[in-house]
Amino acid sequence: MKQHNVVTRDEWLDARKHLLTEEKKLVGLRDEISARRRALPWVKIEEEYVFEGSHGKETLLELFGNKNQLIVYHFMFGPGWEQGCKSCSFLMDHIGGALPHLAARDVNFVAVSRAPLSEFQPFKDRMGWQFKWVSSSGNRFNFDYHVSFTENDVESGGKIYNYNTNAAMSDEMPGASVFIRNKAGDIFHTYSCYARGLDGLIGTYSYLDLVPKGRDEDDLDFTMAWVRHHDRYEE
Repeated sequence: MKQHNVVTRDEWLDARKHLLTEEKKLVGLRDEISARRRALPWVKIEEEYVFEGSHGKETLLELFGNKNQLIVYHFMFGPGWEQGCKSCSFLMDHIGGALPHLAARDVNFVAVSRAPLSEFQPFKDRMGWQFKWVSSSGNRFNFDYHVSFTENDVESGGKIYNYNTNAAMSDEMPGASVFIRNKAGDIFHTYSCYARGLDGLIGTYSYLDLVPKGRDEDDLDFTMAWVRHHDRYEE
């Protein structure tokens, strides 16, 4: 760990107040960016996506439940996988406690993966998660929202991920997409983010950013290389 200066309490307080000024600027910028995010134009969804859920087939409209806003997390769990992506699992560990609060603000949440339901349901049971998780194995949802790619797509580098060509490193990538519906039942896509754009959904990082060693990832092979499924840290 980097050596730090050891100072008097008054000297520390001066430095802390200077940082507070910068932190307030960051909060203001975050509020501004959030407002601009909400002001983005919408795209009407014309495709009739049908998903496989624990209670049978469900359309995208049905995933809203009785809410008018929907957050979809694109969970990396491809066909034939035995367990979900560690990083996606890390993020999903943070959603359980937020679900009732989101519901109180007219928001439903669902995870979507390309693997069949029968393949990821045992993993969900193992992890003890309670959020809704459905399969898009019977439609093009994952491909249309640029989180699933064919092997040829990855090798040729011809597909877009995170709004850039050649950015997909695997046939499955993470992301989050937001939708809203109107009284007529029309659905609109309002926002999607990928890669580091998902950091804000990970509460553990917010805590790590408070401590002296921070995320402590600079010397790792890749960001989140330290992450394990929450029941595997003992190993």
